[in-house]
Amino acid sequence: MMILRAPGVYRPQADTWMLADALRAVPHLRNGRVLELCAGTGVVTLAAAKAGAASVTAVDLSRRALASTWLNCRLRGVAVQLLHGDFSAAARLPRFDVVLANPPYVPAEREVGRGRALAWDAGPTGRSVLDRLCATLPDLLTDNGVGLIVHSAISDPDRSLDQLRAGGAEAQVVAVDKVPFGPVLRSRARRLAARGLITKDQRDEELVVIRVERNCCPAVGEPA
Repeated sequence: MMILRAPGVYRPQADTWMLADALRAVPHLRNGRVLELCAGTGVVTLAAAKAGAASVTAVDLSRRALASTWLNCRLRGVAVQLLHGDFSAAARLPRFDVVLANPPYVPAEREVGRGRALAWDAGPTGRSVLDRLCATLPDLLTDNGVGLIVHSAISDPDRSLDQLRAGGAEAQVVAVDKVPFGPVLRSRARRLAARGLITKDQRDEELVVIRVERNCCPAVGEPA
């Protein structure tokens, strides 16, 4: 698939393709309203449209990312609603049947990334965006809606699961893959090892996809 990408926009990588693959197993996708957070080039938005979504909305803090998403959707005849901002921009809209997210999750010295690093830097533990996302995502879903989040095991999937469940959602890991470090993690490996976030000789990371279900209506016979 040829993807247009403005300078500084996150290039689709293993985490992007994992998320795109995982969304195909979501039953509410066909004819549903789909939201992609941290859209980047819009590859996952395109995958959702191809799988039969009735409408797609893409959100990103980067105007260049939104321009890339618009161009890639335009080239394929996909109508997309674009929102500039973070999760709060989506919270003003009606809830979605499916929410997809590939947020920044790389541990960094800065709390918030700058320039190109906005797409991956996520504070000292890699959770400056994930913590807010896990608190927000269930409220973006319709009753029985489904969300998918992809991130590195370096950024503590168990904490994501705990936060999502504490918010009243069901959450579980539905896909796992091990990939070599990219350039950013390779450049930070020594510092990450010194902080105990990876082992001294580690040169690959485990990626996980977490599925979130907002089942707010109890089954017949179960207590409310």
